[in-house]
Amino acid sequence: MKIPGFFSNRYIKSSLLVVAGLLLGWLLFHNSSASERTVQSTVTDSSHAEAVIWTCAMHPQIRMDKPGKCPICGMNLIPLRHSDAEVDDDAIEMSESAMKLAEIQTSIVGKGSTSKEVLLYGEIQPDEELLQSQTAHVSGRIEKLFVNVTGETVSKGQLIARIYSPELINTQKELLEALKTADRYPKFAEAVRQKLRNLKLPDKQIREIEASGIVSTTIDIYANTSGTVTARKVNEGDYISKGTVLFNISDLSRVWAVFDAYESDLPWISVGEYVTFTSQVVPGRTFSGRISFIDPVIDKETRIARIRAEMSNKDMKLKPGMFINGTIQSGIGSSVENLTIPQSAILWTGIRSIVYVKIPGEDHPTFKMREVTLGAAMKDSYIVLEGLKNGEEIVTNGTFSVDAAAQLAGKPSMMNTEDRDTSNKLD
Repeated sequence: MKIPGFFSNRYIKSSLLVVAGLLLGWLLFHNSSASERTVQSTVTDSSHAEAVIWTCAMHPQIRMDKPGKCPICGMNLIPLRHSDAEVDDDAIEMSESAMKLAEIQTSIVGKGSTSKEVLLYGEIQPDEELLQSQTAHVSGRIEKLFVNVTGETVSKGQLIARIYSPELINTQKELLEALKTADRYPKFAEAVRQKLRNLKLPDKQIREIEASGIVSTTIDIYANTSGTVTARKVNEGDYISKGTVLFNISDLSRVWAVFDAYESDLPWISVGEYVTFTSQVVPGRTFSGRISFIDPVIDKETRIARIRAEMSNKDMKLKPGMFINGTIQSGIGSSVENLTIPQSAILWTGIRSIVYVKIPGEDHPTFKMREVTLGAAMKDSYIVLEGLKNGEEIVTNGTFSVDAAAQLAGKPSMMNTEDRDTSNKLD
């Protein structure tokens, strides 16, 4: 058989091409597999000395035991040496770029004097200790009222009403009869006189009855205090019973400044502190008084307690019912500095208050949640009673972003304190 003829055959040519292709593929893939086995062997050998953890540059909370894509942003994972990843299991690590994107800022916790300007709203009220109810001491009919207008000023001892009283008439007749036998029964006459005194009949009028022998058909009612009539309860011609209130009279030379204080402001208010206030009724003038009482009960609906200051009102500038705006400059522990943190650093979960503390000495910003006990609230900060120490560094801006990253990583957070997601945690 001739060689040229042999290669000229069409079937033989096709067979030779197939064989040549198989040989070339074996050579290429054999070398590639050998290289891959070499790389895998190198990685395996190195893994015995040191495990490799893969993480995301934008989401360092992601921890994988093999390379791949970030499940959050889709970026390629980068290797993280095991020695670099040995941080607190409950801590959340963030990259510098992630810190900038989330605008996360931190501050050093420090001590300082604490004070607050408490704003209060209230009104002027009559001093309840100076309120008097002018009552009738006998039953009968109102014959004459000498005070007819609410707001009228009366003086102590001033005649304010005249009452026709059958009871008084009968008692006067008893007195005149007792005087006839006063020589033999002096105590009886004195007993009737005392009965008239109990009906608030003046001794002067009793002596006039004894001297004249004439029975008075009416009794005069005199004001028992000086002040302003705040309420008129009867009209002329009304029939009244013993004890009926005729007038309410209030001495307005001293009044109360009564304010509504929210329960959150009560820690800053104490008896003896000065409160200053103004009113639109008296423009350009500031009044000042000491707090004399703080209501021990908080209203269930409004969540306020009332406080009051007693005010002198000789010039009658303060009028009951007028609205006032008060201010208290208060401090807690003015002689002792307190630990304070900004309100922006705190996350509330209903019954708990938490912050994120920066762990010192880490290569990357690392934070851990911590529960704190808060004291009184100031304008934009809180006093810390427990949970932090002076000089610690906490997140003061972007706290929610740090907490969100902790939640995604299954770390303890404001919504997750015990049950942790261990899907991304290596054994």
